[in-house]
Amino acid sequence: MQRIKNFQIDEYILEALKEDINYEDVSTNAIYKTDKIARVTLLAKEDGILAGLFVFKRVFELIDRDVKFTDYKEEGDEVKKGDKVLEVEANIATLLTGERLALNYLQRMSGIATNARKMIEALGDENIKILDTRKTTPNMRIFEKYAVNIGGANNHRFNLSDGVLLKDNHIAAAGSVKAAIEMVREYSPFIKKIEVEVEDLDMVREAVEHGADIIMLDNMDIDKIKEASAIINKRAIIEVSGNIDLQNIANYRGLAIDYISSGSMIYAADVLDLSMKNLRYVNE
Repeated sequence: MQRIKNFQIDEYILEALKEDINYEDVSTNAIYKTDKIARVTLLAKEDGILAGLFVFKRVFELIDRDVKFTDYKEEGDEVKKGDKVLEVEANIATLLTGERLALNYLQRMSGIATNARKMIEALGDENIKILDTRKTTPNMRIFEKYAVNIGGANNHRFNLSDGVLLKDNHIAAAGSVKAAIEMVREYSPFIKKIEVEVEDLDMVREAVEHGADIIMLDNMDIDKIKEASAIINKRAIIEVSGNIDLQNIANYRGLAIDYISSGSMIYAADVLDLSMKNLRYVNE
């Protein structure tokens, strides 16, 4: 499981809090008159995989350092409708102010983790790993890619500095697959693998001939993927991509490929329905 530290996420959460609270929480301040402590329960309203519990908690901790949590479920757990996930105890204003943002993170991340798990199960092939892409929500990438990992899938490169991927427009700008690979070899440190996106069998041959480490077969049908795999013949890692989602991923089961990358694992994920309920004052 990935580990994310508070210093990596606090800036994002604080910006989100500033977005949600311009200068005051009018609704809470209107009714909040005394310094009372309350407890509220986080409940699952549908089945899924939990991801982002630490982010949920961090929202409240950044508002109020005295907040307390009682855990009933852990990160990565499967939950069923009606399950109690945790309880939050804090000043009533803290609970009311932090509720929506904390849920936004947790619901979104848990929805992605749940979608990732469903895609793994739908593929049903332990020899092929499923990857995410850079098709993430701006300023949410660290949360969304973490959720993919919690769901059991894998991360592709995190950002443009993380690896070399020569896509169609890179190749067009360079003039050919061969030229693009040569330019990267001249420019990039030797520790960087070179991945090349190809759209037809001629490009596959060119990428293999000039030593691409990873070849991405983009938007090829199953028969073309089989032909391309035979041409590559284990001389490069094979990734398949292009409009692959929960509905069609089973079509790729059993192919001689290493990875499937799918942007829909993140951008098409539904949120997991979770809710904070049964707010009650402590010691009353």
